[in-house]
Amino acid sequence: MASVEECRAALAKLVAQFDEISDEDRAKHVVERTLSCRVADLDVVFYGRLSHDGLDPFTEQEPPEPADVKLTISSDDLVALVEGELDLARALLGGRVKVDASFGDLLRLRKLL
Repeated sequence: MASVEECRAALAKLVAQFDEISDEDRAKHVVERTLSCRVADLDVVFYGRLSHDGLDPFTEQEPPEPADVKLTISSDDLVALVEGELDLARALLGGRVKVDASFGDLLRLRKLL
């Protein structure tokens, strides 16, 4: 099981990866959304915001409004997903990652990840 610090580091790396997405791709696929990432085995939730400017750093402070896109994942799977060792589509189909979002948001996220 990965630690909370390893999960924070993985999410920071994900933020950096989003910074590498071209402005053109962001304009095509990004819609402003709030995100929550529940790490089930650690019982911790991280919150972030996706916009045309990129992905804001994740925090553990709950925003006033519920997240638009909610992920539930284990700590090891979060680290593996960000490291490119776990395919998002397979993880979703295998039940290792649960996403509560609109179908349109799922399609957009898939193109960005």
